[in-house]
Amino acid sequence: MNFHLSDEQAALQDAVRRFAAEQAEAGVRRRAFESEDGLDRPFWDGLVALGVGGVGIAEEFGGLGLDWIDVALVAEALGYEAAPGPFLGHVVAALAIQRFGTEPQKQAWLPRLATGEKIGTVALAEAGERWRPKEWSLGLDGHGRLSGAKANVPYAAVADVLVVGLSDGGLALVASEAGGLACEPLDVADRTRRLWNVTFRDARAERLPAGDCALLRDALCVLLAADAFGGAMRVLHMTAEYAKTREQFGQAIARFQGVKHQLANLAAEIAPCQGLYWYAAVAFEQAPDERAQAAAMAKAHLGDRFMEAGRTAVELHGGIGYTWEYDLQIWVKRAMFDFAFGGPPSLHRARAMSLTAPRAEPDRPPQDKARAEEVLA
Repeated sequence: MNFHLSDEQAALQDAVRRFAAEQAEAGVRRRAFESEDGLDRPFWDGLVALGVGGVGIAEEFGGLGLDWIDVALVAEALGYEAAPGPFLGHVVAALAIQRFGTEPQKQAWLPRLATGEKIGTVALAEAGERWRPKEWSLGLDGHGRLSGAKANVPYAAVADVLVVGLSDGGLALVASEAGGLACEPLDVADRTRRLWNVTFRDARAERLPAGDCALLRDALCVLLAADAFGGAMRVLHMTAEYAKTREQFGQAIARFQGVKHQLANLAAEIAPCQGLYWYAAVAFEQAPDERAQAAAMAKAHLGDRFMEAGRTAVELHGGIGYTWEYDLQIWVKRAMFDFAFGGPPSLHRARAMSLTAPRAEPDRPPQDKARAEEVLA
């Protein structure tokens, strides 16, 4: 069994990373931070030209027709560069329409999402960090209308179609041009990913047949884990390079044993996590019984590791890491997003534990069982 990426997967990831790096050198991250809506249209159009907009959309609808592991590899590359834009919500919305939509719904949206003509997003959470359907109140009325609110919706103000989570665990499709939507921008720390609160006022919606919020949540967790791995690796590389050039007491701080140990510990904690999100991405399609638990554990663990990497990097940079002039602060804010969006690690660890099957007690000889009962008594 080959546990490495294929040549095609490596080429896709490298192409996305190189493009994002070139655009970052041209200032795309700073422009996104300072813009009104966080959307740098030329950068997004460039990603779409590489196939990123339709990476998980079937070829019959104009996409690349790749698996979720390939979508996650793109997320890692974008996370490594802290690339701005609506990628996260866009690809998850396309997944929902492709998995659960009717044929007319697929024909209406997927080709235009693949080409970037339209932007999609997902609206799952409700106010108070409620990420689970049993906590939601929003539902369709008997006339196919939505009234209520969703919170923390990525790029809601620029999206053309929203996939909305319903209180019964289903999904609905809402086109922004249909009206009945009011978007309130949130003042977020990570301005490479903008969030809005969305209020629906008798908005016309279409239910996605057999829509499953749980699958969408797992897909989101895999991509957040991949993004966090890419970001954590970039923070590690950035800090190691800084330590080689920053001098103290007449020598580079990379020569100090305490700095070496911190960097080595960071590398030992981050690098093995790549397999964790890889497995979750593969299980998403090939091991449905393990999908939810693998996604939850990847999201929880990578969210923690990225946050820890950000804190350690700021310390090793002597504090300049959180200043506006130094780019490390962008990754630290990205870590905060990946940690919190979709629910914090504690929520996903609890979910993973709830999905763990109870372990059966091994068979023992009668005398061993009697002895065990005697000891317990």
